[in-house]
Amino acid sequence: MTETEYTPEISVIIPVYNVEKYIGRCLSSLVEQTFRSFEVIAVNDGATDDSALILHHFAEKYDFIRVIDQKNAGMSKARNVGMAQARGRFFSFVDGDDYVCPTFLEELYSACLETGADISCCYYYFHFLENDFLFEYPFRCKGTFTGAEAMHKLLRDMQIQSLAWNKLYRRELFTDYGVTFPSMTFEDMATSSRLFAHARRVTVIDRPLYYYNQRSSSTLATMNTNKINDFIRAMALVRASLERNGLYEKYKKSYQALVRKTCNCCYLYVLKVHTEKKCMRGCMENMRRVSRTLKDYSADDFSASAVLGSLPDVVAPPEQLEKDYSVR
Repeated sequence: MTETEYTPEISVIIPVYNVEKYIGRCLSSLVEQTFRSFEVIAVNDGATDDSALILHHFAEKYDFIRVIDQKNAGMSKARNVGMAQARGRFFSFVDGDDYVCPTFLEELYSACLETGADISCCYYYFHFLENDFLFEYPFRCKGTFTGAEAMHKLLRDMQIQSLAWNKLYRRELFTDYGVTFPSMTFEDMATSSRLFAHARRVTVIDRPLYYYNQRSSSTLATMNTNKINDFIRAMALVRASLERNGLYEKYKKSYQALVRKTCNCCYLYVLKVHTEKKCMRGCMENMRRVSRTLKDYSADDFSASAVLGSLPDVVAPPEQLEKDYSVR
């Protein structure tokens, strides 16, 4: 059978940027999958280390691995490029510095087929690389849920989280509704509610099948004002998605719970940034800005069109507030 005639059941999309220490293990864990009807689309996002060499080595050895080389454009655009080339009936996303269990694809795929779910989810291990310690994510559930039940859990952000990489999705959730990942940090949070809005059923496997490598250079470990601002923008995008699909009133309480949780997280991130800069002036002002903005995003008179037309920065760098406390 020629390549053009072959349609795999699953397309695994991997954005890759400067992960030469980890990408070999990532790809090896996919080579070892018990499920075989899948393709790997690895998008080399302009890596400046040996990641691309490792990718092409695997692609030469295994015909189900394809490599796309592009200039550095960020994780979201790399995922979007991979999706545009994907042939599978289902999409899965694996980050290039993580790895998966041998039954990762088989269990997620079987769960979708057996329950008629549009999305299947598993849990994961935190793999702390410095001491090679594994910790299972603790807040879990299991079973098959209606789309409404799953959306409530997603917005509550405990038993189902807005993570792209521990799930399997029917491709139509992306293609039928024009869903792509926005170019920002916390892009998973901004995207997941759009996908769950159209899922009829979601099934959750109460087993950790994914290994999330906890690195010192991860998003949360290297928090800065740009990332905090993207976290806040993600809340606006979630609200806008609910409004556009006529779902906000239905999920209002769960969304407001997510806003409260986000607000508390942003307070901690603001404090961390100011502490690291050794510049505490303006810290309370930044916290007030976070509170005001997130209150606006959960207000009854929220206007998606007005807000999405302009999503300015909310939190200012400490050194900027040190120079001009009146900066808005």
